[in-house]
Amino acid sequence: MVPFRNKFAVLALVTGVASVFGAGAAHAAYPEQPIRVIVPFAPGGSTDIVARIVTQRMGQELGQTFVVENKGGAGGAIGAAEAARAKPDGYTLSIATVSTLAVLPACRPKDLPYDAVNDFMPVTNFANVPNVIEVNPKFPAKDFKEFVKVLKDNPGKYSYGSSGTCSVLHLFGEAFKLATQTDAVHIPYKGSGPAVTDAVGGQIAIMFDNLPSSMAQIQAGNLRALAVAWPQRLPALKDVPTLAEVGYPQLNQPAWYGLLAPKGTSPEIVKKLRDAAVVALKDPKVIEALEKQGAAPSGNTPEEFGKEIKTQYEWARDVVAKGNIKLE
Repeated sequence: MVPFRNKFAVLALVTGVASVFGAGAAHAAYPEQPIRVIVPFAPGGSTDIVARIVTQRMGQELGQTFVVENKGGAGGAIGAAEAARAKPDGYTLSIATVSTLAVLPACRPKDLPYDAVNDFMPVTNFANVPNVIEVNPKFPAKDFKEFVKVLKDNPGKYSYGSSGTCSVLHLFGEAFKLATQTDAVHIPYKGSGPAVTDAVGGQIAIMFDNLPSSMAQIQAGNLRALAVAWPQRLPALKDVPTLAEVGYPQLNQPAWYGLLAPKGTSPEIVKKLRDAAVVALKDPKVIEALEKQGAAPSGNTPEEFGKEIKTQYEWARDVVAKGNIKLE
């Protein structure tokens, strides 16, 4: 495998130019059958929620059903690997996350079962999503400052959940520990949905999450949000400060969820998909549904999405190196 960092130089070429060895020109009637979309995480998490909101509207625009299929496990690697092997005909797509395209390549540079750049063609970023630090209501801290103090006074006593070892939520937690010089025990799950369930139930005390999969529980009072990673305070959580406000701007970066096609997919198909996504992301009902989850629509170009992927990979590589993070 060619080193990951060297592949971004050809990302725009891979994205924007049809390979003469790839699939032929898109059939004018595409799509002629339902489109499968692999979500590389368990149902109920942020990736799943955002994917379903946007692809349902894309299906209306293209006149075909988008069938979301959850393939969780290994921090997203199982689903991403299956998507990478898919026929490049536009009928099997996948959802890109910071975990699958940045964090896992940083954690597993030698044995990842897919090539995070050369096996995929970015279509567009669906939405940017805030990250949130939250606790079970019984946790002995009412705000972020108290939270950090409790962790410093009790190193290793509390556990936090993530969507899997070497997932973006794991690295979010480890980046927090590095920045605050605190310690908590990492408990990996097969997706953020199951982790949130255990946080609500008290099996784990802390959750580093993407906001959509936790928003309903926060609003119901089943979890207490302490800080969000977002440029400004969220209207739905106006009393919750950003991580920049509480003194940690290096942690104040959101997650994103986008659409990928397999390498070799014709540029005509990629354009049709991206155009449909842009229409969907401008639909007031889609915008409202995303905003209720704390997500902001994007709809950028494949080239712009490629640059976002590169930026997140560099962040992930830095956290992995400084935290000496390894897959067991």
